[in-house]
Amino acid sequence: MTDLFSKFDPLIELRTNLLSQGQEDPFNLVMERVISPTEAVCNGRPTILLGTYNYMGMTFDPDVIEAGKQALDDFGSGTTGSRVLNGTYAGHRAVEDALKEFYGMDHAMVFSTGYQANLGIISTVAGKGDYIVLDIDSHASIWDGCKMGDAEVVPFKHNDIEAMEKRLKRIPEGAGKLVVLEGVYSMLGDIAPLKEMIKVAKDNGAMVLVDEAHSMGFIGPNGRGVAEDQGVLDQVDFVIGTFSKSVGTVGGFCVSNHPKFEILRLVCRPYVFTASLPPSVVHTAATSIRKLMHAGNKRAHLWENSRVLHQGLRDKGFQLGTEKAESAIIAVIMPDLEKGAAMWEALLKEGLYVNLARPPATPANMTLLRCSLCAEHTAEQVQTIIGMFERAGKAVGII
Repeated sequence: MTDLFSKFDPLIELRTNLLSQGQEDPFNLVMERVISPTEAVCNGRPTILLGTYNYMGMTFDPDVIEAGKQALDDFGSGTTGSRVLNGTYAGHRAVEDALKEFYGMDHAMVFSTGYQANLGIISTVAGKGDYIVLDIDSHASIWDGCKMGDAEVVPFKHNDIEAMEKRLKRIPEGAGKLVVLEGVYSMLGDIAPLKEMIKVAKDNGAMVLVDEAHSMGFIGPNGRGVAEDQGVLDQVDFVIGTFSKSVGTVGGFCVSNHPKFEILRLVCRPYVFTASLPPSVVHTAATSIRKLMHAGNKRAHLWENSRVLHQGLRDKGFQLGTEKAESAIIAVIMPDLEKGAAMWEALLKEGLYVNLARPPATPANMTLLRCSLCAEHTAEQVQTIIGMFERAGKAVGII
């Protein structure tokens, strides 16, 4: 009999070899206590958090926490139903209203996760006989949405406008076309040339979906993302986002100005057949989103943190994923997985938590230490982080 687990044997061997050297498991770290958006206790040690996507530091905002506590008292712990049945509470409407106001759009639809938002919207909008043109480095949730919807999938080289245009021009006349892009790509922290790409998409009769998961809250004058920053938000048909990053809780959403958008609530399977978010989550999200509308100072501080850390690590001799700071993600390229895991552990012992990212999640088979900065990191913490990287890098032999 075939063992259905045999396909995972190479990964099991890789993981066993890593852990047999006495290293801690970089994919199973336990946060024993979280003190603030930037500090926790891991393995009994005080640890600076630099791998949490908590970009705007909203997880400990007093107003956000109070909204969640009040919702627990007023509405209980969960809805026990989907949005189309008994799962729409006052908080679900409140968070959708907050999203519409935040983006200045007519429609907002909230999902239980960001993954489900991509899965649901992409698979429902683009189906059999339609074409999806997408960046080869797109997030797994985008690829899975394409697969589930049964559309023809046409990938193009990362951030390559010319390659995207060639793919679009090969699509049969009259076919439905959806171009899927991301504002910030989560592995290297690089941004897309959305202005040029959206023009090409529209010139070729395609609708456009932009995932702004890693840019919502801090990129753009109002924190609406890369599309806003590049002046093309009004040309985007669907914006996908998440509550699990800048908003500081969990959930996903899509906002749109399309006049027929509301029909998706009846035909989008990941929305129709999933229990809705608990009241405490949607009330915290609504409060957080409304506060992010007025977070210009936090955005400015986060950008300063990103520029300082990027330059500081380059000055110490580390190879980074981008030439300059393009987002709150800074990717430090490792020679291989073994060195990357050793560096990750050395940083943890210094008192710093970052993400170890490896293929196939990473582009070009790279191993990365991915740093996610927070608006609550102080200037002093950023300098401390640079020192930790220098000591660990020398100890492991990377610099």
